[in-house]
Amino acid sequence: MIDSTIIIYGVFAGLVAILVTVAIERFGGFVGGVLGTVPSTIVPAAAGVYLIDGEASLTASMSIVPLGMLINGMFLGVWIILPRYVSSHAAKLPVTTLVSLLMWAMLAFTSLVVARQLTDGIITELMLGLIGLCALIGLAVIFNLRVKDAPKGVNRVPLLVLSLRGFAAGLAIAGCLWLAESGLPFVAGLASAFPAIFLTSMVALWLSQGPKVPQGAAAPMMLGGASVSVYALIVIWSIPTFGVILGSILAWLGSVTLWTIPAFLLLRQYRLAID
Repeated sequence: MIDSTIIIYGVFAGLVAILVTVAIERFGGFVGGVLGTVPSTIVPAAAGVYLIDGEASLTASMSIVPLGMLINGMFLGVWIILPRYVSSHAAKLPVTTLVSLLMWAMLAFTSLVVARQLTDGIITELMLGLIGLCALIGLAVIFNLRVKDAPKGVNRVPLLVLSLRGFAAGLAIAGCLWLAESGLPFVAGLASAFPAIFLTSMVALWLSQGPKVPQGAAAPMMLGGASVSVYALIVIWSIPTFGVILGSILAWLGSVTLWTIPAFLLLRQYRLAID
């Protein structure tokens, strides 16, 4: 029988996840991409893992999140690079979707194997998380140095597409909590970082706005998404110390203060300087 906590957190995560597409649609890929990727679904995922399986599982699952977000950064990179090499306009979206998901699956499996080996007496779980965060920051900086137009959407994203996006994100978080309850915290951490938000945002915006809007948002989303990794590393300490509610709030405020706001201001200044 599925725990009611899993259902509640999954539904909440799905509702929160819908906001990113709306933010990009209204504010453009730059503002929406960075500010729209503040920690969202990771919040109920971390809280749920702790409540269901305790501190050890929280540490294990959150330590691999930065590695998962690094893979998500590569996932977004496919959306930036690959479409230009697909000659058929009709095939661009399905080919990009398929390739990006296959790449994510292969890299996720590889990282899971590597993470287990590295944390088996070689490095600590926290060190694994820090390595993943640093690699993600480097990747995001490289992509954002090549400035791209990040236009606003001119068409409204259909309610059905938004609903499907929220369902996909909620399902991923519910799966994460179920895996944690089953005694698979590393797998749960990767599941919580499954790019449900990124994938559904890219597809929904492509279908409703054309390719320029999601492609323009991809690099800022990559940079903004690092806040999820920062949240994951902070919450390892904050929830066991201050409890689920206060610990989650402190981790969210810390990730936004330490990463989202500075990243947004620096990227905006860089773009203004080269205009």
